[in-house]
Amino acid sequence: MKISCLNPIAAVGMDLFTDAYEKVDDFAVSDAALVRSASVHELELPKQLLAIARAGAGVNNIPLDKCAEQGIVVFNTPGANANGVKEAVLAGLFLGARDIVGGVNWVQTVKEDPDVAKLVEKGKKKFAGTEILGKKIGVIGLGAIGVLVANACVGLGMDVYGYDPFISVDAAWNLSKEIKHISNVDDIFSSCDYITVHVPLMDSTRKMINAEAFGKMKDGVIILNFARDLLVDDDALEAAIASGKVRKYITDFPNEKTAQMNGVVAIPHLGASTEESEDNCAVMAVKELRNFLENGNIKNSVNYPACDMGVCKAVGRITVCHKNIPNMLGQLTSVCAAAGINIEDLTNKSKGNWAYTMMDIASPVTDALIAQLSEVNGVVKVRKVK
Repeated sequence: MKISCLNPIAAVGMDLFTDAYEKVDDFAVSDAALVRSASVHELELPKQLLAIARAGAGVNNIPLDKCAEQGIVVFNTPGANANGVKEAVLAGLFLGARDIVGGVNWVQTVKEDPDVAKLVEKGKKKFAGTEILGKKIGVIGLGAIGVLVANACVGLGMDVYGYDPFISVDAAWNLSKEIKHISNVDDIFSSCDYITVHVPLMDSTRKMINAEAFGKMKDGVIILNFARDLLVDDDALEAAIASGKVRKYITDFPNEKTAQMNGVVAIPHLGASTEESEDNCAVMAVKELRNFLENGNIKNSVNYPACDMGVCKAVGRITVCHKNIPNMLGQLTSVCAAAGINIEDLTNKSKGNWAYTMMDIASPVTDALIAQLSEVNGVVKVRKVK
């Protein structure tokens, strides 16, 4: 298997590849690829490409639909960088409460003055802030990162409100009992002194922090966005800062507008930029790729369903990426039956418009069988795993 890296990937992850894998520089000849921030949208997807693993959670830089249409499974690494982002959010929380950035920058302007110590004592009142103890914070999105942030804020003595209508069982179990679970996000908008957003960017969440949302918030609210830039409406934010509705906006995603706004602390996307996060993401991404390439199993894919049959004990294993349409299983099994092949085990899962089928068979997988399965209407890729 030929593996390419579109960005540098931590060695602790790459070292997990065995001698059965070859690292190549040319994406065009790759069987699988690893990526961090590089854009895949402009690249031509090789016909033989089986998978792309994003060493991180967000996948905006990968054409998910195009990959699905070509049977390319896209993985991400949810939770692998969660602690790194959580710590960055906590730093942002303090930077919002206290004008530390303004104070540090001001000291640089007077550092050459021989009376700098006296000047600091006289000038520090301009940068006074507030404490977070006892303040209300709303955490919107209680996934891997949101849960860690919410629990940490409880530990800091804050009054924590959590909102996530789709919270997973695992997240719910890990959530502190001190956190108030809110069923209507408007309650967070209207009552919290701090609001931190931890949701994926989708059509339903794009610009969710907009003029209407700002209108419901308390005066002087502090907004933290370490999730995705487009969750906040920049025009509405500018007006909210100018009116005093928003005291500070802390973002890990500066753009041409927010980078120039007063009242904004713009951090250069450092949320997961820690050695530990990069290592964790690399290890997780490589393990996902190896499990898929060697066994056909899918875990943490964003365009195909989770599907796991463990290590193949049968003579052969075939995987099929196909459209989620009626009678697909019937057609696939009919092809095997017509060829006199006994299916020992089968799993089929679907996700939106796409589905994935794994078949363990009692006979060796032949090129003829692969060709026949590939001809079934709705099939986009058939692979011999064993």
